[in-house]
Amino acid sequence: MSRPTSRPSRPSRHAVPTHAPRHGLARVLSKLGVCSRSQAEQWIREGRVSLAGRVVHDPDRPASIDGRQIALDGQPLQAVERCHVMFNKPRGLVVSAADEHGRATVYTALSAAGLPWLGPVGRLDKASEGLLLLSNDTAWAAGITDPAMHLDKTYHVQVAGRPDAAALAAMHAGIVDAGDLLKAKRATLLRAGTKNAWLEVVLDEGRNRHIRRLLAALGFDVLRLIRVAIGPLQLGDLAKGQWRHLTGGEVRQLVPAPARP
Repeated sequence: MSRPTSRPSRPSRHAVPTHAPRHGLARVLSKLGVCSRSQAEQWIREGRVSLAGRVVHDPDRPASIDGRQIALDGQPLQAVERCHVMFNKPRGLVVSAADEHGRATVYTALSAAGLPWLGPVGRLDKASEGLLLLSNDTAWAAGITDPAMHLDKTYHVQVAGRPDAAALAAMHAGIVDAGDLLKAKRATLLRAGTKNAWLEVVLDEGRNRHIRRLLAALGFDVLRLIRVAIGPLQLGDLAKGQWRHLTGGEVRQLVPAPARP
């Protein structure tokens, strides 16, 4: 009696790939939280980074995202502890690692903090204040800044003049400026004096100088702009120019729901 011929097994459609994804070397260093992408490019061009024992000078050289074959200054990469920080940004600081005009940056303010390299999670312009997140957890940061998530960001805004109900309704309806639709998810009057007023403005998407441009189009100059919350995370009583680590619960609160463990 003949035996049935064995057939090779077919790979499962859901089989896990045996190799980690590959990206350009500079991008891998950034994704691993070692440094910024621009810093990685500089290190690579300086010959400080090797891949599988050979020095690489091309920042776009493909490398595995796990970083196992990468060394910096001859030493294998060490696992980077994920760090998530909130900072109360004062007015006048630039959210950049370096500024071509020599202006003070948030990194100048944090230089003595003993923190690892951290990238800003979103932006605040030089004249704006308040809650700024920084982290070396690039996947977490990408989830927060993804426009598709529509994560609420809450601002307290002082304006010259006193916006009435019609102006607040116009902020909600939106205006078009330089091809951008600018609108607020919510805009409410907090308090008003004879010459100026404070508004609470909530955005679930952000354009460059979004609130300033929106209010300017309606005839109001912004005197102060302070971000007081990102999603459920409140700035609270953190003093201006100070920082603190986020708790594990706060980190998880900001993770998009489908990605939560």
